[in-house]
Amino acid sequence: MTTMKSSKRNALNVRAALIKSVLLMVLMCVTGLVLAHGERNQEPFLRMKTLHWYDIKWSVENDSTIQVNDLVEMTGKVHFFSRWPEVINKPSTIFLGNATPGPVFVRVETYLDGVPMIQSTGVEMGHVYDFKVILKARIPGRHHVHPMINVESAGGLVGPGIWITVAGDADDFVYSITTRTGTEIANLGSYAVPNVIKWHAIWATVGVLWLLWWFRRPLIIQRYLLVKQGSWDQLITNNDRKIAATLIVGIIVTLIYANNITKEKYPRTVPLQGSKAHVDVPVNKYAGMVTVKNLSAEYYLPGRTVTVKAKITNNTNSPIQLGEFTAANIRFVNHSVPAAMKGVDVGYPDELVANDSLKVSDQTPIQPGETKILDIEATDVAWETERLSSLLNDPDSSYGALLFFYNAKGERIIEEIYGQIIPTFID
Repeated sequence: MTTMKSSKRNALNVRAALIKSVLLMVLMCVTGLVLAHGERNQEPFLRMKTLHWYDIKWSVENDSTIQVNDLVEMTGKVHFFSRWPEVINKPSTIFLGNATPGPVFVRVETYLDGVPMIQSTGVEMGHVYDFKVILKARIPGRHHVHPMINVESAGGLVGPGIWITVAGDADDFVYSITTRTGTEIANLGSYAVPNVIKWHAIWATVGVLWLLWWFRRPLIIQRYLLVKQGSWDQLITNNDRKIAATLIVGIIVTLIYANNITKEKYPRTVPLQGSKAHVDVPVNKYAGMVTVKNLSAEYYLPGRTVTVKAKITNNTNSPIQLGEFTAANIRFVNHSVPAAMKGVDVGYPDELVANDSLKVSDQTPIQPGETKILDIEATDVAWETERLSSLLNDPDSSYGALLFFYNAKGERIIEEIYGQIIPTFID
């Protein structure tokens, strides 16, 4: 009977192993290489009501090839939306960086409104900040490169990205610097690596010896029986205590010695800074020029169309036209406004610019002091491919966007628009 049960159990184990192997092979066959666009997994309300990136420029063209050690510069503006989502922290602590698939680039310099962003900083919602990020190519491959701002407790909020192919050999990468004391470091990537290996080996040896001291005798069963019998004095012997005391003294002496030789070798050191950099609140030069009020907003799912009815008042001295509607890095440009069309660079990512023109119910300019109610229609497959249609399933079913207005001189005025959005399935 026992033999029969054992045979059945073995057969089941073999069958389970075969099923797992087949599933693993199928998974390996159907799994593709994940290259980019991880930002699409972020909730739509995060991308529409936090950061709006515009005027983004890269020092290289989209899908261009550079060499290891070449520099790439990203510049532009980032608008911190005034209607920040309630479910995440306000941007009182942020850090400017970049989003790439791993450490394929080294971040050399970052600036926010001209202030070096070595540390975190805080910003005011409803304001626009200029940024600059300089990267150095490190690892060959085809990489998607974005600017990114990390918000405390909210994670990274990613801007538009382009493809960059890095050619060459990773072993040729060099990151040389000169310290404040004039010391030249040929390559930070390999600087003091032997010293790091030495100290890792020392502490690993100490840890292994300590474990071997306990593993030299039976551990589990024998010590369990001693605990069960209440023989506490036999669990730790006098030799154990002596070895532990010797080890503690040795570690303390080693730390003091290492600290002293480090101070002698590097007499001038700057500790990691815990404070935040200060960035002045920029002046909102567009304040009060145009008043925008959302009256209604709908998302027509079959047609992948967002329709907004807005009440717009022109408070300037010149006629203005609506030239662009931008949300979650997707740009809907009014082809009837030449100044708006000029604002789309040739190298800007194609997938983030709608093919069809932004439709406006009344294309005539809004005169100074005039108020108009406009129906704005933004249609493109990007609503689906960028996974923004799922905003209808969000706990915050609302949208946020920027409207770009242009006067006859081509001057631009930017204003926020936001409100609840409802789905519609019929014409």
